[in-house]
Amino acid sequence: MNLYLKSWLPGLFCILLGLFMVSPLMAQQREFYEIKEYHISSPQQEARLDAFLDNAYLPALHRAGIEKVGVFKLVEDADNAGEVVFVLIPFSSMSQFVNLPSTLEADDNYLTAGKDVLEAAHDDPAFDRVESTLLQAFELMPNMEAPSYSNDPSERIYELRSYEGATENLYRRKVEMFNEGGEIDIFEDLGFNAVFYAEVISGDSMPNLMYMTTFTDMDSRNEHWDAFRAAPAWEKLSANEYYANTVSHADIYLLHPTAYSDY
Repeated sequence: MNLYLKSWLPGLFCILLGLFMVSPLMAQQREFYEIKEYHISSPQQEARLDAFLDNAYLPALHRAGIEKVGVFKLVEDADNAGEVVFVLIPFSSMSQFVNLPSTLEADDNYLTAGKDVLEAAHDDPAFDRVESTLLQAFELMPNMEAPSYSNDPSERIYELRSYEGATENLYRRKVEMFNEGGEIDIFEDLGFNAVFYAEVISGDSMPNLMYMTTFTDMDSRNEHWDAFRAAPAWEKLSANEYYANTVSHADIYLLHPTAYSDY
């Protein structure tokens, strides 16, 4: 090896080491989210689950350093209204997510307040099953934003969407469409009041992304989507062949926040 190479190799090593050390820190700036879907089959289960979430689970999450937790139910005319309760939990890091069960197990107030659900009999559970989806926030919206409304929660609409891709490559293009392509900017310009945009990193419909937008009521929701479809920026972006066929299936959930939801 000549002397010239020997002179710059240590510097290159330091640069690469620095990038290696910085990258995880940069990744941690993008929040992680868990969406829990509690499936219920009776009004009695719904009442018990509401009491558990309101009086035990959310207060325990707050004590664990998670300030804003969303709890939502499907609008009244949805096909499976009254059968699913959505809980949206933000995490500042993966370690916070991984350590949450042990944190809750050490919280005596939580164990006492949640006893009816946590220690329910095998033939009398407060919910039938719970599904969990883990996500990481998009680069262009690394942190959740909680909207502020003054009207009754029962009037507000929170729209949760899941977009699946037929292949990993097409899915990555849809993520790019939101970020570098400018779809997030269009939503922001039109006042969609997004809560989050995120990639699913563990779930049952992968590859897919999910995002949530909010509106004061259903009329506002419909007006916003009419404006979106007619926006010149969207017409141009959606006509770009590079982003064609990037969504193979979409699920749309129209939700109301519960009275005890943090947003």
